[in-house]
Amino acid sequence: MPAHPRWYHSHLVAIASLCVLAATPAAGDGVTVRDAAGRSVTIKDAGRIVSVGGAATEILYALGLEQRVVAVDTTSIYPPRAAAEKPNVGYMRQLSAEGVLGLGPSLVLAAEGSGPKGTIAVLEAASIPFVQVPDQFTGEGIVEKIRLIAQATGTVERGECLAKLVATDLAALAELRARIAQPRKALFILSFVNGRPTVSGRATAADGIIKLAGAANAITEYEGYKPISDESVIAARPDAVLAMERPSFRLDAQTVFEHPAFATTPAAAQRALISMEGLYLLGFGPRAARAARDLAVTLYPSLAREPMPSEGSKLEETCRQ
Repeated sequence: MPAHPRWYHSHLVAIASLCVLAATPAAGDGVTVRDAAGRSVTIKDAGRIVSVGGAATEILYALGLEQRVVAVDTTSIYPPRAAAEKPNVGYMRQLSAEGVLGLGPSLVLAAEGSGPKGTIAVLEAASIPFVQVPDQFTGEGIVEKIRLIAQATGTVERGECLAKLVATDLAALAELRARIAQPRKALFILSFVNGRPTVSGRATAADGIIKLAGAANAITEYEGYKPISDESVIAARPDAVLAMERPSFRLDAQTVFEHPAFATTPAAAQRALISMEGLYLLGFGPRAARAARDLAVTLYPSLAREPMPSEGSKLEETCRQ
């Protein structure tokens, strides 16, 4: 049986037909967008973009706008050439207003949650358009993010192409989730500090990707990332432990399951530690459905790992033409 129903193929052909118009910077009276902070921002020139946030940069490259990007932040690691070929403004939560504005951008796109607050206040008050890109950790949120960036950069047709391609991936992911009979509980570890785990509660990227993968977050008592006690970990009884790979912090099963809080959990009995690259897992960019698929088939070995529709159509290339 083919990996995907026939309608996927015809739908992808229709999507590709949307991607034939060249992208141009906003001109004339420009375009006005409403950003994540609820501000109406008018953009007259999207020819020199500072991109803050890995997902925003990934979307810009998927739209074929890399020539307009004059700088990125340290979370912008995909595609790999973004970090290699662009100046860097530092970590998204530790920005310098002078460092951003000194690059002479005509537009700053920054993921919601960028900081510090003082820097963001200066950037919002500057004469250069500053757009906070929403970061909602749902499939719908990814599509909204793509459409906002496309609107801000005057590339609505390409944006609609990419949004529809991602929506097709999300539909395939929903079909995969429908085959899960009993959701497993996953606990995401952000870090260990003095032996105490900091883990993900509700309304986080980790919570969102766990749900997209058809699992349940083992910690639901609070929002955000917080340190918790050993007793709370034991009571949560996770079936699997999830972590992200990054250069400064990488967990292995021995480190996690020798910890007293995790040693007696169902996850320890199966040595079920899942570690994935951070931006891929938590970025909620165009590849999020693929990441959720990879997480799902690891959590549920009985599920077959089938290609996402965008993998056959080269997500990074389809909507650039």
